[in-house]
Amino acid sequence: MVFNGCVASTDRLRRITEAVREAGRIGVAELAELTGASEMTIRRDLETLAAQGVLERYRGGARSLLLRGEEPPFALRAQEGREAKRRIAAEVAGMLSDGESVVLDSGTTCLEVARALEQRRLTVMPLSLHGANALAGAPHLTLLIPGGRPRPGELALTGPLTTASLASLRFDTAVIGCCGLAAADGLTAYDLDDAAVKRAAIDASRRVVAVAEGAKFSRTALAFVAPVSALHAVVTDETAPDDETDALAAAGVTVRKV
Repeated sequence: MVFNGCVASTDRLRRITEAVREAGRIGVAELAELTGASEMTIRRDLETLAAQGVLERYRGGARSLLLRGEEPPFALRAQEGREAKRRIAAEVAGMLSDGESVVLDSGTTCLEVARALEQRRLTVMPLSLHGANALAGAPHLTLLIPGGRPRPGELALTGPLTTASLASLRFDTAVIGCCGLAAADGLTAYDLDDAAVKRAAIDASRRVVAVAEGAKFSRTALAFVAPVSALHAVVTDETAPDDETDALAAAGVTVRKV
């Protein structure tokens, strides 16, 4: 696939990551042609991605350090589709009533949800240190921190301490992120430990709201989390494919596109 014209740096980094992962190894000249950027710019981008652990540089090109089924680093994903994630977060915030107890999943979209809740009167248990940090100074919010082991980079809390914390509580709403979402395959994640935490959060909650940018509907990750019948609502953006969102609606899931 050829990408015509110069693109913004965040989009270009994503496209370089995808191209290197798909090819296994690829040259600077080819990446410059794919993105429309100069070779000097591509070399700087490769240094950035190498520092994030996405790829390894070699003279004249780069080789991928990510398997095709692996999730890109948090720092890279956090910049992708940020405006869409903020719209999703605002919609989710509007679905919550003051006084609710909320368990908030890890991931970049859920981090935007955390930021949207900073001024709310809620009880929130974030399942990542990123989310906890975003809410640490919230003036009216009751913050609960589960136990667990933070995953490097992601800072998502996982392990038996996390699932035990969830099992001991009951929440009004779970806001759950995902790596993939499809009517046929359900909610999926790349990391097995993360999938176990998501399942525990779903089991501990009266209502489950999944958040997913449109691109997530084209993916099915390794670890199964839950069927779509476990979801009460899905909040996504306008790029979500109609056939998938229609199938979710037919399964009884409320779908909100923002």
